[in-house]
Amino acid sequence: MMFLKKVFFSGLFVLFLLGCKTSKLSRTLSKKVNTSFFDNQFTGIYIYDLNADKALYNYNGNKYFTPASNTKIFTLFTGLQLLPDSIPSFKYFIEKDTITIQGTGDPTLFHPYFKDSTVYNKVKGFARINLIIDNIIDKRYAPGWAWEDFDSYYSPERNAFPMYGNVVAFHKSDSLIVTPKFIEKSLKLTDNFSGREEFSNTFYFKKNRKKEMKIPMIMDSTLIFNLWNDVLPDKVQIIKSKNINQFSTAYSVSSDSLYKRMMEVSDNFLAEQILVLASSTLSDTLNTSKVRKYMLENALAHLEQPPRWVDGSGLSRYNLFTPASFVTVLTEMYKTVDKDRLFNLFSVGGKFGTLKDWYLGTENPYVYAKTGTLGNNHNLSGYLITNSGNVLVFSYMNNHYKHSNTAVKEQMQTIFEWLRDNY
Repeated sequence: MMFLKKVFFSGLFVLFLLGCKTSKLSRTLSKKVNTSFFDNQFTGIYIYDLNADKALYNYNGNKYFTPASNTKIFTLFTGLQLLPDSIPSFKYFIEKDTITIQGTGDPTLFHPYFKDSTVYNKVKGFARINLIIDNIIDKRYAPGWAWEDFDSYYSPERNAFPMYGNVVAFHKSDSLIVTPKFIEKSLKLTDNFSGREEFSNTFYFKKNRKKEMKIPMIMDSTLIFNLWNDVLPDKVQIIKSKNINQFSTAYSVSSDSLYKRMMEVSDNFLAEQILVLASSTLSDTLNTSKVRKYMLENALAHLEQPPRWVDGSGLSRYNLFTPASFVTVLTEMYKTVDKDRLFNLFSVGGKFGTLKDWYLGTENPYVYAKTGTLGNNHNLSGYLITNSGNVLVFSYMNNHYKHSNTAVKEQMQTIFEWLRDNY
């Protein structure tokens, strides 16, 4: 009986200490966010203690914010839920000397980072190649993307059968190198402008420009045919979708390599194509709206504040998410994915990715997170490891400010360092 009493009172004492600690945290953070710096912006902070299984702090955490690239956290969760360990690269059917291939949205074919040739190696030995690319019903841009960004490197089109990352890469050394090489035919050198015509694959490159440049291509059927014909002359034809029950699936790179690249450098193209790929696991007809709806009605049905979720990358300002929703999804990933594997997918404070220049730990990294930045908006959601070994899941969102991004990050870093050192 005496032993039970000691255990009981010991438990009460631990709860008392935890309550004092939480109360101090709440007072300190509230004091930090109630300064004049935050007067003319909208701020939300939600912090959850995994060990204690409780919310430590909630400041506007249940209100909706423009998430920017924090949206990629939901895209990552979708990939982890629906995609296998390797990317389903394409579906195919073989009949004599002809192979029919149908796109799944795999973004890695001849991609400048992945340099994958799975499709090419599979089809190059056939006399005839039938290519199906019309099995996607998404528009090439998501709702709410800025129309004037059509030739900006960060907004390539999405489609069923991407090639070369859907961008033209210009590299200047002794001479100008253009990838894919086929685009050289439509390239014009200028004295003062680099870019692309809005409605055609006519590209311009400034003669004395030395920095590498990437410009999105219009991925219409004509260009896709020409790009394929350039590598496999007189073999390829584009055909309309048809029902083929005997389709097999070929796989390319590991799915984690796609997720890691998307999260570390905040790659919008990969994010959009991951949702296209995820939709291929639900239907032969590719549709990102369908996969978002499926996720919200199933794996995300329990969210207390269902998001307005319109794209995979976060380029759209139509997206609306709450800090609490990000913490919920991040917590579920932490509980279901091996910790080392999960943390390896995120940018690491002071080490690499979009956090390379921020949140440097004293001895070891302490922040593993995803940034999200649009004009006048900067957000960060992820995991924070305290000096005492606790893992905190957090979402810190800043919208509609007129400060510099650096000033906002400095305020955030002050709070993160306090959490690291004091909880």
